[in-house]
Amino acid sequence: MAAPQMTERHARTRWIAGVDIGGTNLRVGLVPFAGGPPVAVSSAPTRAAHGPAAVVEEVASMLRAAIAEVGRANVAGVGVGAPGPLDRSRGVVIETPNLGWRDIPLVDMIASRIGLPVALDNDANCFAFGEWWLGAGRGAERLIGVTLGTGIGGGIILGGAPYRGASDAAGEVGHMSVDYSGRRCACGSRGCVEAYASGSAIAARAAEGIARGADSTLATAAGDPAGITAEAVCRAAAAGDRYAMLIVDETARVIGVAISDLIHLLNPDVIVIGGGVAGAGELLFAPLRDEVEQRAFRSAARACRIVPAELPATAGLVGAAGVFRLTVHGNV
Repeated sequence: MAAPQMTERHARTRWIAGVDIGGTNLRVGLVPFAGGPPVAVSSAPTRAAHGPAAVVEEVASMLRAAIAEVGRANVAGVGVGAPGPLDRSRGVVIETPNLGWRDIPLVDMIASRIGLPVALDNDANCFAFGEWWLGAGRGAERLIGVTLGTGIGGGIILGGAPYRGASDAAGEVGHMSVDYSGRRCACGSRGCVEAYASGSAIAARAAEGIARGADSTLATAAGDPAGITAEAVCRAAAAGDRYAMLIVDETARVIGVAISDLIHLLNPDVIVIGGGVAGAGELLFAPLRDEVEQRAFRSAARACRIVPAELPATAGLVGAAGVFRLTVHGNV
């Protein structure tokens, strides 16, 4: 599918719709074409089990409601961030383990329902681009964004644009291995960062420990597997539960190993970390930074700020809108 082209109408338009398709939630909002805080922001559960058509219908409904607030004539188009790998040239989601999608023509599905041009990029690229454009990494020459949620994603921004690699698959931080014979990941490999440090993996590791007899307040939820969540583990850790604190510390150190590797590979100015797991705050960031300090070359570590996202709820949709503008305008 051909990329959207810049027109005089785009230059006059006030808004771009941004869509962030996550493993847990969908978020939609409108971003000023020139940049600025999003408006008409809404969210809904992703409900991936209902299938891609149902998810797209929900996205389309949310987009129609947002667009109605400013008038269709004032919206240039739609930027969409979705888990990958993707084929951006065709607007297709090739495969996404956390949603169970394969070969989904997402751009055509959304465009046919909304009647506006659509640009697609990886959801973690959009997160990173949103934080580069309007968030914690404004204007950095070399930025890496890491999202810690249902899965783990990564986006690389070099010279003001996403770096996507030879096949749109660059930045898959969650599938870097920290143990070649370790835990099985949803992607089919072993030892991936995501198999240890995603929200679902944190919950699974905590539940496994409780089943083995770990002493923890989390044991009260052990009868209901859904009761042990990453959020519950982080809350228990913040309240001083020693087992939960151990889980969070181990998680932070796994992420720290991966970030040290990223620092050695790309020598970035800033690494921005977002997603639900990042909500643990310094319980996560303190041991993470300590692990990086122990592992990374000193000069490279000192040159790199490791910071929480400034747009934790909206970076994905802001970045998706920014990618649309980048596609049609050539810059932001």
